[in-house]
Amino acid sequence: MPPFEPGARQGRLRQYQLQLFERVQAARSGALAARKELGVLLGGRHCLLDLTQLGEIVIPAGLPIQGVPLAQDWYLGLAAMRGRLTAIIDLARYMGEAPCAAGGDSRIITFSPRLGMNCALLVERVLGLRQQRGMLSVPAQGSTAGTALPWASQTLRDSEGQHWLRLDLAQLAQAERFLDAGFAGVASGKDEH
Repeated sequence: MPPFEPGARQGRLRQYQLQLFERVQAARSGALAARKELGVLLGGRHCLLDLTQLGEIVIPAGLPIQGVPLAQDWYLGLAAMRGRLTAIIDLARYMGEAPCAAGGDSRIITFSPRLGMNCALLVERVLGLRQQRGMLSVPAQGSTAGTALPWASQTLRDSEGQHWLRLDLAQLAQAERFLDAGFAGVASGKDEH
């Protein structure tokens, strides 16, 4: 066992403190624009999910999803994940796109516990990490002013010309329509927060 060296230990602690200070300063100055997001395919649409709003990625094969009577068609049901009941949502269907087909490439992505909802999204495919730094903001495809959903209001274009819809799961989790998965929620048709 190496002898106790207080000077070396203090040096490492000081180096760690300096690195932490630099990261805090970079976050305050907006220098973290290089943050990465998870690219997914939802109803044939390329979407970006903030990694800080995600929990884990699960392969749906062998995961029984119990349907819930009198629920919206986008509310697929409940699944026991790590000992907790989790609502499984087909976000593509919720957005008015074609339903997500559970297949070999599909995944279930859970919400971060910080969002306060035991909820997960069924996605067609995970496309990997994407860096927002090289992307440009463009007008949302197929939407007019005032019709963009607050949780899906930013469209980005990458260097290859691919359009990505950036989704904010924290805002989605507060949307009135999302919170009311029963058929009574059909009458209002609202999607506000």
